[in-house]
Amino acid sequence: MRYLLDTNIFIYAAIDRDQLSRDVKAILDDYDNTFYMSSESVKELIVGFNKGKLVSRFWDTAAKMVKDITNRYFIRILPVGEEHMDTYAHLTLNLAEDHRDPSDHVIIAHAITNRMPLASSDRKFKFYEDQGLELVFNEK
Repeated sequence: MRYLLDTNIFIYAAIDRDQLSRDVKAILDDYDNTFYMSSESVKELIVGFNKGKLVSRFWDTAAKMVKDITNRYFIRILPVGEEHMDTYAHLTLNLAEDHRDPSDHVIIAHAITNRMPLASSDRKFKFYEDQGLELVFNEK
């Protein structure tokens, strides 16, 4: 099966697997699954790394981190295209929970458009299930 991994799931998988639920660990450990990340998630990782918020013994540059996404963790990076922006433009946003993060919205739109379950720890994402998001929630 194909899964889109949210930024937080990649960080936990790479740095602190104890933050992953049993269900998400089982998905990640199943060699029959194929994993993807939105290029929007990769952008978030680069920004976090450059701000010093993402510390790891594995990477001393953001470029090495990006290479490891595909070469070490075997995650395919998907570009954001016009079809994803169209989905994003039609999303009803979760303003009741003050969910205003545009990167999150792009990642959600990527999952909906590509019809892939999205693994995430973000509770605010549950709101988007009525709009076509298949969420695999990481209950920590």
